[in-house]
Amino acid sequence: MDDLTYAGPLMDQTLSELETINTWLGGNNVTMSALREILSGIDRKGKVRIADLGCGRGDILQNIEKWSRNNQITVDLIGIDANDYIVNTANQSLPKGSQIKFECIDILSAEFQSQQFDIVIGTLFFHHFSDHQLISFFRGLKNQAKIGFIVNDIHRHPIAFYSIWLLTRLFSRSSMVKYDAPLSVMRAFKKAELTRILHQAGVRNFKIRWKWAFRWQVLAYPGGSH
Repeated sequence: MDDLTYAGPLMDQTLSELETINTWLGGNNVTMSALREILSGIDRKGKVRIADLGCGRGDILQNIEKWSRNNQITVDLIGIDANDYIVNTANQSLPKGSQIKFECIDILSAEFQSQQFDIVIGTLFFHHFSDHQLISFFRGLKNQAKIGFIVNDIHRHPIAFYSIWLLTRLFSRSSMVKYDAPLSVMRAFKKAELTRILHQAGVRNFKIRWKWAFRWQVLAYPGGSH
């Protein structure tokens, strides 16, 4: 998944399986519950601009769009991915009437750093970067995310590693998922590591919670009083 030029049927199969894994293991709920919490004290009369980093085909953004309509919250939803094939696939996967927009942008680029949002979310995304990159990125994100940002990522743990290794070999038809899923667990985080990264980025106001199945839910309020 780190190859930003990868495209074709294997990528389609991989994205489909990752969406299934996120749904069945409750990963989407980790992001959605964090979003509900971070918006709980916000004036809902204005439009909330939300960016999803590493958005894939936009399944989480579609969940947010449906939820926001049901709760009468006006949102401006932007999916960001550095793989042009994924962005094109996401656009083709949008249901009729959806207002979600997708952009092909590298989050480490000046193009991304020039943009402003209310909330930034990243699901199973940040473990692809080094600690140094994350510290620099979160330091900048403090000034880009007006309300806050949400991290939904993996807890590095032996049970998580062997469980996903077994599940992908039993049920996955994607060689990329079979390779990347256990590797992602190995590259993921302990709580102390996330805490250190956020502190070194100058983020002081945040919450880290453990969620099933072996996920960390981080709510960070760079300029808030939560």
